[in-house]
This record gives sequence, C-alpha cells and structure tokens, in this order.
Amino acid sequence: MIGNVLLVLSWIYIVFGIIGIFRFSNMYSRLLTSSKIDTVAAITTFIALIFYSGFNAFSIRLALIMLFVIFTTPISNHVIARSAYLNGIIIEKEVKK
Repeated sequence: MIGNVLLVLSWIYIVFGIIGIFRFSNMYSRLLTSSKIDTVAAITTFIALIFYSGFNAFSIRLALIMLFVIFTTPISNHVIARSAYLNGIIIEKEVKK
C-alpha cells in the first residue's frame, strides 16, 4: 500500500518536472529542473522498492544505490552546467509572456 502511493507520487514528480522542463526556455533552468526531478523521483522510487521488498539484504542494497544517486546526480549536473558555461552558452533572461 505505501509502496504504491510512493510510486504514484514519483510519477507525479516526473510529470510536473517534464512540464517544468518544457516551460523554461533557459538551458540552465532546464538543467536545474531536470536534476531536481531526477533525484527526487529516484529517491521516492527507491523508497517504494524498499517497502515492496521488505527490510532485508536487498533493501540494504537499494539504500546504497539510493545514496549513490543522491551523491552523484548533483555532481554530474554541476559538471554539465560548468562545461556549458565554459563553452560559452550564455544565461538568457526569461521572457515574460
């Protein structure tokens, strides 16, 4: 029951994140939105899988993978943003519609 609710919640995060990605016109804003979605949806999915599997050795592995995702996703998005900045992609102002 809790696992199902968490999986639905992760899908809601993903849907709102996709809407946010298409809403922003700036590459850096899109990158920030996608990194937040990716991390939060992955954490929610891993917690749902831990509830599905029960608390055993497999759930410890899932928790370790979740920690790996928590630490590596912001680092990889920082590297992407830094390389875009160093290659001259300019931060554009948001145009109000």
